[in-house]
Amino acid sequence: MILQHQPPVHLTYCMNIHPGEGWADQLAALKTKVPVLRGMIAPDAWFGVGLRLGAKAVEDLANHPQLRRSALDVFAEHNIYPFTVNAFPYGRFHDGPVKENVYAPDWRTSERLNYTFDVCDILAEWLPEGVDGSISTVPGSFKKWIETEDDKLTIVRNLAAVAAYLAAIREDTGREIHLGVEPEPSCFLETTAETIAFFQDLMWTVGVEEVKRIRKCYTSDAEEMIRRHLGVCFDTCHVALQFEDPAASLQAYRDAGIRISKIQLSAALMIQSGGAAWDALRQFVEPVYLHQVIGRTADGAIKSWDDLPLALNDEAGRAEVGEARVHFHVPLFFTGAGEINSTGGLLSPDFFRQILDGATSHVEIETYTFDVLPAAIRPPDVVESIAREYAWALEHFRP
Repeated sequence: MILQHQPPVHLTYCMNIHPGEGWADQLAALKTKVPVLRGMIAPDAWFGVGLRLGAKAVEDLANHPQLRRSALDVFAEHNIYPFTVNAFPYGRFHDGPVKENVYAPDWRTSERLNYTFDVCDILAEWLPEGVDGSISTVPGSFKKWIETEDDKLTIVRNLAAVAAYLAAIREDTGREIHLGVEPEPSCFLETTAETIAFFQDLMWTVGVEEVKRIRKCYTSDAEEMIRRHLGVCFDTCHVALQFEDPAASLQAYRDAGIRISKIQLSAALMIQSGGAAWDALRQFVEPVYLHQVIGRTADGAIKSWDDLPLALNDEAGRAEVGEARVHFHVPLFFTGAGEINSTGGLLSPDFFRQILDGATSHVEIETYTFDVLPAAIRPPDVVESIAREYAWALEHFRP
């Protein structure tokens, strides 16, 4: 939905909350779940959607042009418009263990590159006239997989190739699309400082040279292509996990001249360390997703674990931590239960003011964990849960 026209701000939710890997699964949700939500939230307006296109759905669409054309009829029938795509999970994202495989194939591989090219083509075909498009993606790789300098340079060159490709799409079709790497704990890009340094030290140097090679253009043109078509997907859960202030982090990216391709509104678990609090976290242990844990000691030092069970089993390490945050996306309207709290309260009026002032044109509610939430805090219905998150977001966007 359109929150405001100038500067433009579009609000949606990420359809990765709905299980299913093929295009038929996404189409079913577009025909059933989305119209109900639209009727609850914006019955008289066009309703933006954030698609999740994994490799199976992309294969379906890339190989069958009639499916892409018929999707346009579905969008028109239900007054919905796609403007952003979650292309982070390549493979299965529900109904079985995902864990660190969510980052594979990573940006060192041709599989990730070619898949993203296809997503670019599909979104360019569907994007409404006058609306920019965004695609979120893996922050390079899982950090433990990066072993050499060449690994890093391969990531840079592949991302630069997408920027060059999107620049060509803009020249050919007039559609402006940008790719946003999504910093996340335990990944190649984790913190705001790391990500800014990556752009300044690698993308705007090695990446620019790669765009020059591909497009046979001037340095200034190559840099403009990267700045326009490659940016950051700013996930507020991930930022809070690093004990960073979301408003300050957002401003830091803006000051550095890095495009905020998309902001994902999301919240992490938060506890004040203690035996009862850690015990309360045990209900969030589940086998599907990776739930990184980051703790801060009394002297400000950071301790981290790649998954929640590792933190729960590290009694000595936990003893040093005063506060801990867990990468488990909880609904934005969740304010706490007993020893468990949420980082949603860290999203300040200044943060929302920056968005309305032009920090980004795309905002996406991103709570994909509905099916694995503990029964005690799981809302009874997924559509009603999403609607409540919209209500939370709309209230926070009000001046």
